[in-house]
Amino acid sequence: MRPRWHASIKGTALRTESFGASGRKGDKGRLDSQSILLLAVQGLFGIANALSGTFIGVYLWKASRSLALIGWFNFTQYAVSGLIFWIAGKWVKEHNGMNSLRLGVALSGVFYCTVLLLGSSAISYAIAIAVLNGIALGLFWLSFNVVYFEITEPDNRDRFNGWAGLLGSGAGIFAPWISGMLIARNEGERGYAIIFTVSAVIFVIAVILSFWLKKRQTGGDYDWFHGFRQLRKAGSPWRRVVPGIAAQGVREGVFMFFIGLLIYMATGNEQKIGNFSLVTSLVALVSFWLIGKYLTPGRRRIAMLAGSLALAAVIIPLFWPLRFMTLLLFGIGTSLFIPLYIIPMTSAVFDLIGHDKESAERREEFIVLREIALTGGRIIGISAYLLVLPFVTTYPQTVPWLMLAVGSSPIIGWLFMRHYVSEGNPSR
Repeated sequence: MRPRWHASIKGTALRTESFGASGRKGDKGRLDSQSILLLAVQGLFGIANALSGTFIGVYLWKASRSLALIGWFNFTQYAVSGLIFWIAGKWVKEHNGMNSLRLGVALSGVFYCTVLLLGSSAISYAIAIAVLNGIALGLFWLSFNVVYFEITEPDNRDRFNGWAGLLGSGAGIFAPWISGMLIARNEGERGYAIIFTVSAVIFVIAVILSFWLKKRQTGGDYDWFHGFRQLRKAGSPWRRVVPGIAAQGVREGVFMFFIGLLIYMATGNEQKIGNFSLVTSLVALVSFWLIGKYLTPGRRRIAMLAGSLALAAVIIPLFWPLRFMTLLLFGIGTSLFIPLYIIPMTSAVFDLIGHDKESAERREEFIVLREIALTGGRIIGISAYLLVLPFVTTYPQTVPWLMLAVGSSPIIGWLFMRHYVSEGNPSR
């Protein structure tokens, strides 16, 4: 087996996969203290977003009654985050990337405080606050992914991703349920004011905790177009991996905000959104734990195929009358099978980044390329949503067909990624 290379905790020394994340033999598969701390920061970030982010679309919908406004809000957010990834890549590579992570968390808090201060008039500034949130998300996830790459290896990457999914699911179990209950019990905007305030406080705690993450050493000059040149290079695996990543983004671009809106439109009750999240996140928590524990690099290909097919199949209930139970069936199915797709996809892409010394030294550029591909896919998905909106009122069946179209994109992702998700195929 050809050795894969990756950065050490300090971000400069490179070593083969025979060493664990701690740099000592015999630690294969284990997560060191920095990995656990990074998971804690991500967990707090996820809790804060689960508390309030789940309801941003509903909040804007109630004030505007415009599905188009929600679409353009998310379109702007995605586009700005992708641009920030590319621009901030130089800062993260050549300067202190931890400051990018902290600023991203802090700006997320500022975003919710801004929405809180604007109140119902936030719809008049929807594009501006979308830009703010896009900047925050871009800064945080760029730095997070670079640090994630540096402190994990092929041997423990699936485990880290399993724990990340586990924490995300845990946040989704209680946070939206609590938020929905608070909103339902407090008339007007008081409930939203409470959850936005709590989210801002949690973001502050996450910033404080991040100071225990070790500063990463800089790794050379940032090459603005290195990732893009891979797409022009004959035989480069990135020519197939990038479309595969984009296919993942197509689904995310619509599902991340539209499901919550559909639940509210079907029930008119924010508590139902919280109940939906409670049940589906509990299922996802168990699924991520089991799959993260037992999935090995050799099983990634078949797992990803099964996951992509199942994610398309579970959309079928959306063709039934739009009710809470049909949406819940869809949500349970998605939560059950999404780890089969996401864990192999994420692990395989980061394994490819670290498959040799030269590639690992350009990790920031490749992570930027990955995120731009995801952003491109999300923009394609949200563009499809905006294109079909004029037909929704006249042809209600447009909605489930849209969901099936964008929700089947993981199958395309698997077709592009199938040669790279199994161990030993980093450049096939």
